[in-house]
Formats: sequence, C-alpha cells, structure tokens
Amino acid sequence: MTTRREARRLALDVLYQADVTSADGRSVLAEWEAADRAIPPYTRQLVDGVADSITQIDRTIGTYAEGWTVERMASLDRTILRVATYELTSVDSAVPVGAAIDEAVRAAKELSTDDSGRFVNGVLGKIAAGLGRTDS
Repeated sequence: MTTRREARRLALDVLYQADVTSADGRSVLAEWEAADRAIPPYTRQLVDGVADSITQIDRTIGTYAEGWTVERMASLDRTILRVATYELTSVDSAVPVGAAIDEAVRAAKELSTDDSGRFVNGVLGKIAAGLGRTDS
C-alpha cells in the first residue's frame, strides 16, 4: 500500500520528467506503466488533474507569484507548485490546505534549492488566501 505522500512524490517525478522533456504528463505516465512501474491511483489522479488543467494552474501560479513568471521558475519548483495548486483548486480534492502546502514545502526543501521551500510556501499561501481556502 502506498501512502499519499509517496503517491504525490511519484506524481512529482512523472510531471517533472514531462516538464523537462516538454511532454504531456499522461504520456510519461504511460511510458512508466509500459516499463512495469506501479502507479498508485492518487498518482494517476494528480498527473491527470494537472494535465487537464495545466493552463489554468499556471495562470493561477503566475497571478500569485509576485515578480516571477511560471516560465522563469526552476522546473522542479514549477512542478511542485503545479501539483499543490491542483490540490488546492480541484473541486474533487479533499486535501486540507495545510497538508497540501506542507507537503509541497517539504518536497521543495528536500528536492530543490535552499530557498525553494520559502518560495513555494509564499506562493501557495497567497493562492490559498486568494481562493478563500482555510483549514477551519
């Protein structure tokens, strides 16, 4: 059984590969499946959700990332923000705001640069506030 954190990390791997190769997340996911990699249902949900709404997700990130365009962001930071923004904005998501932001910040700190955790936290905090989402 895969935890939600593990499924999220796998989605980050798939979507990061898609980003750096300019591929669609679903096609990368299909390649991974063809290589007999196990894909948890939540990983598929995240990859499909980001792929379905990437234009809107990037627009949302760009709106709240003061001084940054989505294209200028580091690929890994952009990928982390896309997954968390999907979790924050999806009507199907039951992920609490705090959990989505915490997981994204944790991933940024572990996988990206020293400043990435603070950057991701700031952008996602603004997105959550702009959407009126709270954990209350």
